[in-house]
Amino acid sequence: MADLPSLLLVDDDQLITESLAFVLNEHFTVYVVATRDEAKRLLYKLPMLPNLALVDLGLPPERHIPDEGFTLVSELLTFNPSIKILILSGQDSQENVRHALTLGAVDFIPKPCDMELLKTRLNHQLMILEADQHQPQAKPEKSGLVGESLAIQTLRTQIQQFANLPFSVLVQGDSGTGKELVAQSLHAQSEHGNAPCLTINCAAFSTELLEAQLFGHTKGAFTGANIARTGFFEEAGEGSLILDEIGDMPLQLQSKLLRVLENGEYYRLGETRVRQSKARIIAATNRDLAENAKDGKFRGDLYHRLSVLTIKVPPLNDRDDDKFLLLNHFQEFYAKMGTLFKLDEEAKQCWQDYTFPGNIRELRNIVIRLGAKYPNQLLNKTQLEDELESNLTSHSSSEDSEQAIINKIKKDDFSLDEVLLERERRYVDAAMKISEGNLSQAARLLGINRTTLYSKMQRLGKEKSNQ
Repeated sequence: MADLPSLLLVDDDQLITESLAFVLNEHFTVYVVATRDEAKRLLYKLPMLPNLALVDLGLPPERHIPDEGFTLVSELLTFNPSIKILILSGQDSQENVRHALTLGAVDFIPKPCDMELLKTRLNHQLMILEADQHQPQAKPEKSGLVGESLAIQTLRTQIQQFANLPFSVLVQGDSGTGKELVAQSLHAQSEHGNAPCLTINCAAFSTELLEAQLFGHTKGAFTGANIARTGFFEEAGEGSLILDEIGDMPLQLQSKLLRVLENGEYYRLGETRVRQSKARIIAATNRDLAENAKDGKFRGDLYHRLSVLTIKVPPLNDRDDDKFLLLNHFQEFYAKMGTLFKLDEEAKQCWQDYTFPGNIRELRNIVIRLGAKYPNQLLNKTQLEDELESNLTSHSSSEDSEQAIINKIKKDDFSLDEVLLERERRYVDAAMKISEGNLSQAARLLGINRTTLYSKMQRLGKEKSNQ
């Protein structure tokens, strides 16, 4: 059993989980949980993180909407960026499918599912995971950053300038842009590049567990602390400690982090002896910490301490020249999986125009899906568009000019309902992008309640499928 790949199964339907576990136990070590919180607690306790996850979108406490499932996808990737997440859900509208894939899920399987098909899909992801782990990634630059655009060249220069400076660095950028890779590059190019470089995601743990992970703890320091453990500050030594999603660090921990940054001092939980850290701190976030500090959501003194040096990672949509370089890069990387394909001229233009709201992570996942579906084939625009999230920025503001509106109305096939539906869809998509799939936050941005937003998403999904 220990040699089998591990699979996390998250579903609150006991009949489904028992059936799946019975069938899959022969090929996987299956861990079954019913809620997002149970999944997080399990991951903290497991000695090795699961290779795969099979997740339902409709999880407690609100099974009729996909909020919990979407949030769990993001959280699982913060625990383990290499985990392959497959969605197994009856909430299979095109909107839900595309959003799950943009967040980082690698496949979406509607319920009810064919068991042999499910096993095939799981095994395919295991093959890709093995390629990720054993095939060395080509790195044209020491930074490991792929691209030749002005934005990426500027980013490489900043990394080189900051790498050997002793100060902390704040890496800012949208989700999926490669902030962790930038942080790792800062460490690799420093004079301590051979020392440990550890990463911890501040959004992945409760306050108590995050404190224990960072500073370590004595035996019995809290419930479940059966043995003493060193923390990341101690294990990093003179290397680097990457604090990912620093904007989500609980306020009560921020003062303790500030103390470490100021004089290197910290305490293990349950211990009174002061310890000294020599690790360099590299923090990463997709939040505007300056604004959060003004709003009282982040300590201002900690923000100023972290942001002595700041690097802003550009979104992929600001790197038009790199979209095809990244396409070729990931195709070559996954070549052994049979994922080579070509785009016809219309599909190439579509690829160039697409905004990639999920950035590089989304681009990589699209390459994997297209290669799995169309190995060694020439793809057309329709085949490509089927794998893309709704394009949020492709419509020019010139469409709203008076003359443009007059020209549209004069067309025989003009429909005001269709125009309003498309406009509504774009605003909903934009709000979901800003909130990273959090339905409640998106509803607040749009000035409506969550139930209304969910109803709109369901209706827009059906309207789109009928067009």
